Amino acid sequence: MKNKEKKEQEKQRHRGENKQPLSPSPHCPPTPQGGDPEPPISPSPTPQLDGWLEIGTIVAPQGLHGEVRVYPDSDFPERFEVPGRRWLLGSEEAEPQVVELLSGRYVEGKNLYVIKLAGVDNRNQAEELRGCKLLVPESDRPQLGEDEYHVLDLIGLQVFMQESGELVGTVVDVISAGNDLLEVKLNQQPTTNNKQQKTVLIPFVKAIAPVVDLEAGKIEITPPPGLLEINN
Repeated sequence: MKNKEKKEQEKQRHRGENKQPLSPSPHCPPTPQGGDPEPPISPSPTPQLDGWLEIGTIVAPQGLHGEVRVYPDSDFPERFEVPGRRWLLGSEEAEPQVVELLSGRYVEGKNLYVIKLAGVDNRNQAEELRGCKLLVPESDRPQLGEDEYHVLDLIGLQVFMQESGELVGTVVDVISAGNDLLEVKLNQQPTTNNKQQKTVLIPFVKAIAPVVDLEAGKIEITPPPGLLEINN
């Protein structure tokens, strides 16, 4: 198991703070349509848009009985397999709408989940959900083990060479691959011919990133010779 396994890819959404707002299909309704009853969920107020975690996107119907395919933005299978409340966000809705997850399963080799939502009983209803974002409240972050980190906690950390203390740059993204990769914007002054700072990809493994200090806001790296130049 990777020492620093990326356990969370979920994206945070705040009112007025997200520079890349969620953009589901304009056909995505707040709740299933078609005359069927709304999902059988006990009454409770819809949470305010203080903060949300985007766990996946509905990409297509599955079969004829209302199941949908979800592309995951989370490494936690229970987000899609354990029944309970989730929230759907449509492009024309100011707030996510609560929905009940009834069941779900992972599709091997496709990096997709197939889920069943209450009140979605046929393919037409499922088609209307294409592009909807599946959310959970930000407060619903799972607890992580030692040397495991949420992506949100890594983005923005400064990256230093461990031996020299030289500032390499700042983490701007975490890319899922065989080993997760830190995308780091280099700490260099733009020039006339290069008006934008370049980025490098650094494998997020203990041998290369032995120190992650969230309190200090930094990561110390010991890259092999040539790694930064190759990616530059």
